[in-house]
Amino acid sequence: MELPQLEHKRLRRCDSAASVPQLCNSPTLIVMVGLPARGKTYISKKLTRYLNWIGVPTKTFNVGQYRRQAVKIYKNFEFFKPDNEEAMRIRKACAAAALKDVAAYFTKDQGQVAVFDATNTTRERRTIIMTFAKERGYKVFFVESICDDPEIIAENIKQVKSGSPDYLDRDIDEAMEDFIQRIECYKASYMPIDDDKDRKLSYIKIFDVGSRYLVNRVQDHIQSRIVYYLMNIHVTPRSIYLSRHGESELNLLGRIGGDSGLSSRGQKYADALATFIRGQNIKDLKVWTSHMKRTIQTAETLGVQYEQWKALNEIDAGVCEELTYEEIQENLPEEFALRDQDKYRYRYPKGEVNLPSVIMELERQENVLVICHQAVMRCLLAYFLDKPADELPYLRCPLHTVLKLTPVAYGCNVESFFLNIEAVNTHRERPKNVNINRNPEEALQTVPDHV
Repeated sequence: MELPQLEHKRLRRCDSAASVPQLCNSPTLIVMVGLPARGKTYISKKLTRYLNWIGVPTKTFNVGQYRRQAVKIYKNFEFFKPDNEEAMRIRKACAAAALKDVAAYFTKDQGQVAVFDATNTTRERRTIIMTFAKERGYKVFFVESICDDPEIIAENIKQVKSGSPDYLDRDIDEAMEDFIQRIECYKASYMPIDDDKDRKLSYIKIFDVGSRYLVNRVQDHIQSRIVYYLMNIHVTPRSIYLSRHGESELNLLGRIGGDSGLSSRGQKYADALATFIRGQNIKDLKVWTSHMKRTIQTAETLGVQYEQWKALNEIDAGVCEELTYEEIQENLPEEFALRDQDKYRYRYPKGEVNLPSVIMELERQENVLVICHQAVMRCLLAYFLDKPADELPYLRCPLHTVLKLTPVAYGCNVESFFLNIEAVNTHRERPKNVNINRNPEEALQTVPDHV
């Protein structure tokens, strides 16, 4: 097969998210505010993951982790009593240590955003943080989570006690009671951000996990992105189901891309997927597919309405569409080498992928089944599991397997379900003899002999 020749070497970027320009001249310190069990750590982790995913270097500094390092064994809620002087000394020292590490992150690691995850419920503590930031030229943006809904609080307590290191070896009822008492300790001194006294501050208030918002003095592009994201995230429990389409005719031939239909085994998987989803008893499930035949055919057996997203289409392989990897290696060795050198940033000639809109909409939804393609599924999985860029292209997303993602307070639970329908293996391991730090010319000298 004669293929078009490419006239110049290039390393193309195929980001899972849109590039964000470096628009802020000074680092931004995001300061969480609120009582325990208000979703602060959950928000912190999600926000950090999102900002990193869109290209803004971000790190969370959880003061609770510093406290656990200082006090190895957590006894009970009395540690958090306002009149416990020794404990208060330890807590202040932990907050100071976290702020010191924030400064190091901005200077040594060239971080752009730091999330200071703590209760910060007193005006005194917030003043200390503001002084610290002002002396170093940091911008400060407060995120206050306010919740008075007893059902939401109870659910958040369950999430916290099940994932918090403080309660890993505790009886469930004992952990619940202790955490409730801990909240009471904070209530005595809690002073919410005041809309009048603090009107010069930049902040967003989130009421009852997103039923209402109040935004004040957004300073720049980064803060506007933060506000947009926080106004779209989903805090209450839900699950996201990820599945590739059933095995396709081109999968059987080992060819990439294209728009072929399902193989006979792929159709069997579609039927098995419908049975599996019905067995999950999912309330108000939404189903999304790409515009490609193989995902649509997989969804049709579900017997429910589905929404087609062009953004979920497989990465366009451009001039390499419907070729095997062997054919690409033989006829376009430079492209083959460039892809192996840095698979995450590589883009096929005239190829592209765009997922930010899908990510944001997924954050807004409740229960969703996404039927997509290998590279797209890897991007989605990397986002929700907070995987680094160099791992993303090698995440295993086999055919005929459903991944159930359930976001929780301290991360995301993953369950894998193979539906017992055999399929070809489309996974390629990371090349062992290609150094991703080499330049393209060096990579060309170490192209693997086979796929």
